[in-house]
Amino acid sequence: MLKKKQAYTVAILGATGAVGKESLEILEERNFPIETLRLFSSKRSAGDVLSCQGKEYKVEELTEASSFAGVDIAFVSATDTISRDYGARLGATGVVVIDDSAVFRMDPDVPLVVPEVNAAALRSMKRGIVAIPNCTTTPLVMALKPLRDIAGIKRVVVTTFQSVSGTGSAAMDELVDQTKALMAFQDVKVQVYPYQIAFNLLPQVGSFGDGGDCSEEVKIVQETRKILEMPSLRVTATTVRVPVLRCHSEAINVELDRPLKANDARAALAEMPGVIVYDDPVKKLYPMPFDVSGKDEVYVGRVRVDESITNGLNLWVVSDNLRKGAALNAVQIAECLIQ
Repeated sequence: MLKKKQAYTVAILGATGAVGKESLEILEERNFPIETLRLFSSKRSAGDVLSCQGKEYKVEELTEASSFAGVDIAFVSATDTISRDYGARLGATGVVVIDDSAVFRMDPDVPLVVPEVNAAALRSMKRGIVAIPNCTTTPLVMALKPLRDIAGIKRVVVTTFQSVSGTGSAAMDELVDQTKALMAFQDVKVQVYPYQIAFNLLPQVGSFGDGGDCSEEVKIVQETRKILEMPSLRVTATTVRVPVLRCHSEAINVELDRPLKANDARAALAEMPGVIVYDDPVKKLYPMPFDVSGKDEVYVGRVRVDESITNGLNLWVVSDNLRKGAALNAVQIAECLIQ
């Protein structure tokens, strides 16, 4: 755990990426107590100057020779390779590593944390590393926890509709470029995804395994069980990449242990920290990526009883994948640790 200090030396590995830049904004918005900030990136972005809390910082190239002496907290939001190469090494030297990759999520000695759901898991940190979940798992467990607490959960079926920002800046650029090309009746270039993403849907997020599930679907199942501490929970997922720049959406079907009316579900969800219930069918009010982009909270709507199964419930969830799905969750973990 961190020693109590007035201010902390913070490092961000992957500072010029989409999540890294979002982290800088959130550290500033939440007035995180920073004494010194160290920013690291690949050689391509080294030398760039980024600002945070009224100060400017030059980005350093991340190399084997990079020194992390004096660093208290390191946010790692780069590649799996960077997480493997630096996560365990920094954690062993006393740096608290908050890692955004899938590398450590299922390690039994590494807590996988969404502060509103399982902040107590931070007490079990043994390697100096905390993992944050996949950007689709986080809003899912935030919606499931209050339902579990009030009615229990037997089974979860979730279909995700994931924005291209989950793949990174290059994917966002590709969607914009393809859209412009199609509107000008020109051919599109396909580089980031296996097929055109503009005006299309791709029922694949990650690589396929032997059983036909793609890696994102496996992550959702495993991470949900770990965070909720329900290793036998029946969960199945289908993940879809959609031509949206920012925010992931999820259609969730839950089979509960006990019956729960829609209004009671809404009331339980509304009491959950970090969740906003935005649900009025008469007024056509429901969460959409366009409205939720840039917001910290997980938005829930379309709450309704599913009559096709016993004690069934449907809900629609939208969350900003770069904020609560990544950078915000990491900063909130750091806030828990310094408290």
